[in-house]
Amino acid sequence: MKQVPKPLIALGLLLLAFAAWWWVWRAPAAEDRWLGYVEGETLYVAAPVSGRLAERPVDRGASVAAGAALFSLDPESVDAAVSQAQAQVAANSAQVEDLGEASRREAEIDVFRANAAQAQAALVKATNDFNRMAALAARGFASKSQLDTARAARDGVAAQLASAQAQIRSSQLTAGRGAQIRAAQAGVAGAEAVLRGQRKLRSEIAPVAPAKGVIEQTFYNPGEWVPANSPVVSVLPDDKRKLRFFVPEERIGSVKMGSAIRFTCDGCADPRTATISFIAPRSEYTPPVIYSERARAKLVFMVEAKLAPSDKPLPLGLPVEVVPQ
Repeated sequence: MKQVPKPLIALGLLLLAFAAWWWVWRAPAAEDRWLGYVEGETLYVAAPVSGRLAERPVDRGASVAAGAALFSLDPESVDAAVSQAQAQVAANSAQVEDLGEASRREAEIDVFRANAAQAQAALVKATNDFNRMAALAARGFASKSQLDTARAARDGVAAQLASAQAQIRSSQLTAGRGAQIRAAQAGVAGAEAVLRGQRKLRSEIAPVAPAKGVIEQTFYNPGEWVPANSPVVSVLPDDKRKLRFFVPEERIGSVKMGSAIRFTCDGCADPRTATISFIAPRSEYTPPVIYSERARAKLVFMVEAKLAPSDKPLPLGLPVEVVPQ
């Protein structure tokens, strides 16, 4: 057998060593990308009470603006509760007003004033009569019986005057007392709180979109019975899309909260940017969704980066490659 020349063997070994060196050092550099995908934070919109779904003006995949109506339960029972609460507020307010008014009308009080004035005049006359009778009795021209009669007449008229004045004061008092008025005012406050709660519930059975986004899924159709706290629609806000990618443990020290990263994706004409919003506090193995022969068995940290709102948001699940800084 012809022996292979030693120079050729040396050249082959040299080429093999070069290939191994290139594979170890160059190949990883060519794949120095952090793999990930687009993720989103979906909002599930529900009503706090059960009821029949009256309207659902949005469909799956539709774009909605902030404040757009999403759905509405049948409001009949809630509207009745609102009306009842309004009536209770009106009744309690009327009670407070009634307790704060005088117990008598002004015309009735005028009658008491007239009686008091008449009693005052009668008292002046009776007092004068008594004084004259006392003077006559002192000189012996009037009997003790006549003096007692004049005194009794004066005291009786004085009592009538006191009674008339007491009637005036009583009629000017409020019908209730302080404790009763405070209790009635507390009743008004309680009724107003119930009314606010019913109005809040009325708005919650007809919610609106919290932000601009896309209807990701609908779970009930108009006419169906919706249990309490069961989502009717799910909304994916445009400003709640983010990147989720995985950084090798030897590179996690270079990743900082709030820093910007660049990434590429299929269909992206130019590299885009995102802002790091979360770094996992503990490591994990590369999840199966990341298909990379070199990265799938490595220890990595999950990192999330917030995407800026866009008129053409990236679809969820889209693979991305983050370019390390």
